[in-house]
Amino acid sequence: MIQKYYFNVSCDQIKSNNEPSIRFMVNLVLEIIKHMKIKALKFGISLLMLLAILISCEEDDNSTSTVPVRDRTEQQVADRDSLLAYLSTHYYNSGFFEPSSDYEYTDIIITELPQDDDGNYLDMPDPDNNTLLIDAVETLTTTFLDTEYEYYVLRLNQGEGVAPKFTDAVRFRFEGSIVETKEVFQSISTPSNLNLQADGFGSSGSIKAWQLVMPTFNTATGFTLNNGIVDYDNYGLGVMFVPSGLAYFSAIILDVPVYSNLIFKFELLQHEEVDHDNDGIPSYVEDYNNDEDVLDNDTDEDDIPDFVDFDDDGDGITTFNELVQATYNQEPVLAENEYIYSRDETSEGIVIITVTAQDTNSNGILDYLDDSVSINYNEDEE
Repeated sequence: MIQKYYFNVSCDQIKSNNEPSIRFMVNLVLEIIKHMKIKALKFGISLLMLLAILISCEEDDNSTSTVPVRDRTEQQVADRDSLLAYLSTHYYNSGFFEPSSDYEYTDIIITELPQDDDGNYLDMPDPDNNTLLIDAVETLTTTFLDTEYEYYVLRLNQGEGVAPKFTDAVRFRFEGSIVETKEVFQSISTPSNLNLQADGFGSSGSIKAWQLVMPTFNTATGFTLNNGIVDYDNYGLGVMFVPSGLAYFSAIILDVPVYSNLIFKFELLQHEEVDHDNDGIPSYVEDYNNDEDVLDNDTDEDDIPDFVDFDDDGDGITTFNELVQATYNQEPVLAENEYIYSRDETSEGIVIITVTAQDTNSNGILDYLDDSVSINYNEDEE
C-alpha cells in the first residue's frame, strides 16, 4: 500500500527522459546478465518485466485521460504562494510538546485560524499554547530538475540516533494530507519501511521531498519491547510542507490530485544503509558531485549510474573485486575509503567484513573508478 502513494511510476521517468531511461533499463538487464550470470529463465523474466513496463507506458501515451504537464518554475511560484498562505493561516498545539518526551505524529494538531462572518481571519486563540506555523517552520531550498524550490519543516524533535543518508532505507510512521483540500490521503500507524532511493529497475523510491527532509532528522536511540509492542526512544518527529514539484507533480496518484501541495507528519524510527548494487560501496558515496542525486554519476558512461553498476569504470573487473577485504572480530575504526560490507553476530562473537578502495597508482582516482587500473584483489579467493 505504501508504494501506491510514495513511489513515482516508472512510466513517468521514461516519458520525462525518453530514450535515455529506456536505454538505461536495457543496459541494466545486460549488465546483470554479464556479471551475475543469470539463468535463462531469470533472463526471460527480466526481459518480460522490461517489456511490460514499456508496453504499459505506450498504453498510457495512447490514453485519452492525459494531464498537460505544466512548467515547473511557474508551478513552483503558485505552490509557494499556496504554502505560505497555509502556513500564515494555520497554527499547531505547540504547548503540548515538551523537551525529552516521545510524542507521536497523531499528537500534532494543525488548526485553521477562526474567521468572522465575512471570511476575515481573526486572532489566534490561546497564544500561550498555540503557535502560528509561519513562525515555527524552517524554510529550506533546493534545486531539482532545474527549478528552485522552497519547502518548509516543523521540527518537533530532532532525535538522538543516526541521521540517514538520502539513499538509505528508513522505518517510519506518518500521515499524509493535501494542502488544498485538507484531506488525509494515507496514514500508517504501524512502522513501515521505505527506500528513499529507487534503483531504476527493481525497487521503487520516495518522492524527492523525503530524500531531502529525512537526512535532516535523526532516528531513535533504541527501542524496548513491551507485551509484543515495540516502543522507540527519542526519535525524530516533525512535519514537512512540500510543493508539488518535490512530490508527485503531474503524476497520476490515487487520492492525490495532480499538482497537489502535501503535508507529511512523520516519525523517523530507524534506518539502514543501502548499497543498491551490493558492490561494497554504499550508494550515498557514489554521489561524487555531491548534489544529492546518484542518477547523474556514471563513470564509464554506459548509461548505468554507478550506484547500480557492477563495474563502475568499465574495465572488466567488478567494483567489488577492485576493493581489498578485511575481517574483524570487534567493531573496527574504519580507515579512509573503508566500508562495512557485512556483519555476522553469533553466540560465539562477531565477524565484520570490510572493503577498502585503493589508489594503486596514486593519481587521486580510486582503482574501481580508474579504467587504467584493472586489479582483481579477490582473484585468489574465487
